[in-house]
Amino acid sequence: MTVNFKNDYSEGAHPDILAALQRSNFEQHEGYAEDIYCQKAASLLKDHIDNPDADIHFVSGGTQANLIAIAAMLKPYESVIAADTGHINVHEAGAIESRGHKVNAIASSEGKLTCESIASVLKRHTDEHMVKPKMVYLSNATETGTIYNKTQLQSISVFCKSHDLYLYLDGARIGCALCASQNDLTLKEISDCVDVFYIGGTKNGALIGEALIINHNKFKENFRFYLKQNGALLAKSRLFGLQFYELFKNDLYFELADHANQMAGKLSGHMKKSGFSFLSQPQTNQIFPILPNALIEILSKQFAFYIWEEIDETSSAIRLVTSWATEPEAIDQFIATLNA
Repeated sequence: MTVNFKNDYSEGAHPDILAALQRSNFEQHEGYAEDIYCQKAASLLKDHIDNPDADIHFVSGGTQANLIAIAAMLKPYESVIAADTGHINVHEAGAIESRGHKVNAIASSEGKLTCESIASVLKRHTDEHMVKPKMVYLSNATETGTIYNKTQLQSISVFCKSHDLYLYLDGARIGCALCASQNDLTLKEISDCVDVFYIGGTKNGALIGEALIINHNKFKENFRFYLKQNGALLAKSRLFGLQFYELFKNDLYFELADHANQMAGKLSGHMKKSGFSFLSQPQTNQIFPILPNALIEILSKQFAFYIWEEIDETSSAIRLVTSWATEPEAIDQFIATLNA
């Protein structure tokens, strides 16, 4: 059987979540996120970010969270600034553009924006003959597996406030970012820096679901209308609430993210010792080793992964992704094949 390193959502859900879903199966609850589990999960998340005034909504996936939040926050002539590797720019089938908002994509180093790169976009957009950049979109962890440190994120936050820009953070893999050995940010500090963000469950042990957190008061009113209009206000939203309650009541969320990081760290550590280089610095559960094409062909017979970028005629970067459920034996198997 092929071992899958393509993504971190191939498995179902953590057993604690499945058990909780089973226990509550015949309970009757209100629909549309007005059930007790959504309320309990929202209360837990507010405690984690230390913001009792935050509004919390549950949606099915990251693209849906990005689409609804960004469309709700921007006027028709306003655009969003993102790294060229950003999920909204590459992997969402033009979802943001479909709502009439241009993505100002800019070249980035290891998937991260800087105050200088954001300023370069503002400098080029000077009047009403162009779109008006109004939002900065970040991912943490980024699409290349890297993370923002406290200085970087806080600097961007200050820059956005001083230039009247909204700051939105895609947290599909925020668990892995927070559990990275180089991380110096807390979930509260991330929340304090941004206007809106989401905590990803799909890629960290949940069956499905993301928690969208609104800090900026301007976007709280009538947000449920946006959810309903976009098919995101689910009748059985209790399923989301229960999962996030299980993930955060005893910090299971962070245990699972830490495991994913450890599995990737074991893999990247061995590859470094073997002399291989990486497209970006390994920090979280996504790593991008550069390998000879001949070796990639051999590995692909036993393992599933993506060829991410052609480096030259004889070598390419591949993406290897570990998950909350990756077994150490799978890592050992990859290392043994690599050694052989």
